[in-house]
Amino acid sequence: MSKITDKVVVITAASSGIGESTAKLLAEHGAKVVLGARRSNRIDAVVQEISANGRRERQSHRLRNRTAGPGGSR
Repeated sequence: MSKITDKVVVITAASSGIGESTAKLLAEHGAKVVLGARRSNRIDAVVQEISANGRRERQSHRLRNRTAGPGGSR
């Protein structure tokens, strides 16, 4: 995975499951990960874990749960 070092990777649904595991693995291999999730408490915990393990986590963004109604509006 040497080609991932210093690449920026955006991962959605990063607060659990495959998204969380992927974020941790890529950060461990030197990627700069940007994490998105709806559950702010879980995403904050993932960011703290990545940071505590000395991985190269850089930034966390929270995505809002947006459901479009008829005509594309909420």
